[in-house]
Amino acid sequence: MSSLATRLHTLFNGTLVGTDAEGNRYYKERRAKPMIGSMLRERRWVIYKNEKEASRVPPEWQGWMNHTLTTPPSESELKKYDWQKDHQRNLTGTPEAYVPQGDMRSKEERASTTGDYEAWSPN
Repeated sequence: MSSLATRLHTLFNGTLVGTDAEGNRYYKERRAKPMIGSMLRERRWVIYKNEKEASRVPPEWQGWMNHTLTTPPSESELKKYDWQKDHQRNLTGTPEAYVPQGDMRSKEERASTTGDYEAWSPN
């Protein structure tokens, strides 16, 4: 779908459910359409504030989008445990991506081998 088609579909068929901290807006279909038998399943989608990247969707909204959660995070707050880290988008391919020590892209020297490696031989 093009951007214009998505906006028109959202205007005529969507209901705003909530917004995340990054400004992404989440919608659901106004009328759920029957799928298998008498089961109803609504369509859910996101309109990204900036870059269209799936890793920008926080876990709680991802759960709602995939029908794992029935109520959106805007209506009921999920319990956040102290061991949980804050959501971070995928940094692969960006200047902020993780680069291990000794990698060609790193300015650090590679650690020397310790001499405890012994090559395997089938004989």
